[in-house]
Amino acid sequence: MNKTILKKIIDTAAGRIPADLVIRNGIIADVYTGRFIQGELAVSGEFIAGIGERGTYEGLEIFDAQGRYVLPGFIDSHIHIESSFLSPGELGRLILPHGTATIIADPHEIVNISGIAGLNYMMTSAEGAAMDIKFMLPSCVPSTPFEHAGANLDAAALEEPLKNKKILGLGEMMNYPGVIAASDDVLDKLLLAISADKLIDGHSPGLTGRDLNAYAAAIHTDHECATVEEMEQRLSRGMYVMLRQGSACHDLRNLLKGITPENSRYCVLCSDDYQPKTIFEYGHLDNDLRICIAEGIDPMTALRMATLNVAECFRLQDRGGLAPGRRADIALVNNLTDFQVSGVFIKGTLAARDGKYLFPLKYCDDRPVRSSFRVKNFSVKKLALPLSGDDVWVIDVKGGSIVTGKGRAKVKRNPAGEFVRDPAVDVAKIAVVERHHNTGSVGVGLIRGYGIQRGAAAISVAHDSHNIITVGTNDADMAAAVERLISLGGGAVLVKDGNVLEEMPLPLGGIMSDKTGEWVDQKLSSIQKLAADELGVSREVEPLMTLCFMSLAVIPELKITDMGLFDVGQFKFIPIEVLEQ
Repeated sequence: MNKTILKKIIDTAAGRIPADLVIRNGIIADVYTGRFIQGELAVSGEFIAGIGERGTYEGLEIFDAQGRYVLPGFIDSHIHIESSFLSPGELGRLILPHGTATIIADPHEIVNISGIAGLNYMMTSAEGAAMDIKFMLPSCVPSTPFEHAGANLDAAALEEPLKNKKILGLGEMMNYPGVIAASDDVLDKLLLAISADKLIDGHSPGLTGRDLNAYAAAIHTDHECATVEEMEQRLSRGMYVMLRQGSACHDLRNLLKGITPENSRYCVLCSDDYQPKTIFEYGHLDNDLRICIAEGIDPMTALRMATLNVAECFRLQDRGGLAPGRRADIALVNNLTDFQVSGVFIKGTLAARDGKYLFPLKYCDDRPVRSSFRVKNFSVKKLALPLSGDDVWVIDVKGGSIVTGKGRAKVKRNPAGEFVRDPAVDVAKIAVVERHHNTGSVGVGLIRGYGIQRGAAAISVAHDSHNIITVGTNDADMAAAVERLISLGGGAVLVKDGNVLEEMPLPLGGIMSDKTGEWVDQKLSSIQKLAADELGVSREVEPLMTLCFMSLAVIPELKITDMGLFDVGQFKFIPIEVLEQ
């Protein structure tokens, strides 16, 4: 804002000149006092100039809200764009018509692959979106030392990017053991953000007591609460809690049971990981608001969690509410139960109407993140799993959650002592193939609850380092799926009897498509159907999203990386065989 713009806003607010836009006949949400006001909203350029009764302002353009509710544009407090398999601009095209005006993105996934070049691509691509995309700077690249990532960013590498005004702070600090232990390298990153007066997002599943106190001493938020008790503990330590409703993790309904008038102002909504199918079927934060109302949350309380609370959490003083001098980011909805969005204004310009995105699409040069896989000497032999006994640890899948269990099972072995699948037992092989540095590293383990009965699935989206992860009933199909992924430069593949049933190329870093959300949704739907119908994957399991999280070695309880089977509770690798105590 400059002097000329400010003068125009004030002159408009005072009625000396007409507004550029007046939205009339609406019910305006005043999130500051908790009221709904019958009246009109005056807009000057990109900013709100005033609120008044009908006829208070003259306008060069009049927009009739027709009795709809006039709400602040919604703000997603934490999202990984890459997990949608879409570019930033394309994701923006899909979610803006649902009332979302701002998202706080953590490009942790692409930065783990391409380093600062990945961050720069995301920020450049975001400039083509009508909505405002803010960024957090990934703090854990790699997220742990227990897998091979494509990049390694220490505190020195983070110093310059953190100066960028579009970067609000450090992204989720997943290395909570490093924070609790006050490790030098972690302290360097934390102090870098603190010295720059930037925020630090958190990630602390299961932390309690003194460990939580130690973590909260430097951390501002957390989105990993699964229970009301965990939420209350973090709120009492002064942390904002992000209530997550994503494609894989559905924590919102459960956590809403703990919302009170006293604690709600420190609660915000987030999606974390979101697929196109979820958007097309349910929407975005508009669906979160519907869930809030269905669970008995007061409409104003729910709305604040999607607007003002987020703005205050991230120090975005220019948005979050409808007031003079704030950005004219506005969502029009039919009522406070359905939250059906009929129009979205971004900085005073109508950007979406009745579900249609109205801005021109803009694209940027994506060559810096075009995938180049480096996989050394991979062969089917690397998938063999020799065992010294038939009593083994297995990763237990829990439907609708990225948390896994640590289970035991009895399995069969061939005469060479290698695991062979028993069709009568729901235990399959899972493997992670390193794909960044030609290390030749392959980790092999066992999984239960995925349900696969034939063939193999593979994907190069595997949090957080995004190596190739595959699951299957036989080594030949698993190897064929891996080799096809390498030739595609990334994506998702289903194989049965040596034949590719379906594939979805993801050429941008091996984790994002360069096509539309509709195309990605069609491919995902086809893969999901074929995974169930042809491979027998459990219909209670989302086949790709579930697989994506099986290597996430910061979420309990048992995970697999390219280095082996990892016990998150013990924070160490363990043998697959159950050893006698």
